[in-house]
Amino acid sequence: MSAHDRFSSCAFMEGVGDDGASAAAALNIKPAESFQYYLDKTTPHVFYRWIGTTVLALLYALRIYSVQGFYFVTYCLGFYIVNLLVGFLSPLVDPQMEPSDGPMLPTKASDEFKPFISRLTEFKFWYAITKALCIAFIITFFSLFDVPTYWPFLLFIWILHFVGTMDSLIRQMIRYKYIPFNLGKQKLLWKKARTAVPRT
Repeated sequence: MSAHDRFSSCAFMEGVGDDGASAAAALNIKPAESFQYYLDKTTPHVFYRWIGTTVLALLYALRIYSVQGFYFVTYCLGFYIVNLLVGFLSPLVDPQMEPSDGPMLPTKASDEFKPFISRLTEFKFWYAITKALCIAFIITFFSLFDVPTYWPFLLFIWILHFVGTMDSLIRQMIRYKYIPFNLGKQKLLWKKARTAVPRT
C-alpha cells in the first residue's frame, strides 16, 4: 500500500469521524431545540398554560393524599412557589434601594406614569412552577425522599412564611402605589376603543 493510499484512507476516516461527531452533536441538540420550539409556541396561550398547571397541581395533591406522605417535599415545593411569587409581584428595580436609568415606579401623584415591570416575567413564573410540580411529582415515586415529619408543624411554618411575605409585599405596593396586574386597564382601553369607532 503506497503512502498516498494510506494518506487518503486516513483522511477519509477523519472525515467520517467528523461527520459522525457532527451527526451525534446534531442528535444531542435536536431534542433541546424542539423542546424550546414547542415551549415558545405556548407563550401567547396564557389561560391554557395556567389551566394545565392547575390540573398538574391537583394531580400532585391527589398523589400526596393517596400516599399519605412526602409532606417535606410538599413543604419545599410550597416554599419555592412563595419565593417565585415574590419575584413575580416585585418590581424589576426597587426604587428604595437603587436608582436606575430605566423605567421607575411613580412615587408622587405628579410623577410620570411608567408601566410596572416585574422582576420575574409571567412566562418564567409559570415555567418555574410547572417544572417544580413535575419534579416534585416524580420524586413522590421514590420512597427515599419520604422524610417522616409532623405535617401540621410544616403547614404552620409555611403559613407564617406566606403571611409575612405577602404582608411586606402589600405594604410595598401601597407605599409605591403600584399594582402588578393590569386587567382593569386593558378592559377600560377596550371599552374606549369600542366607543371611539364610528358606526356606519
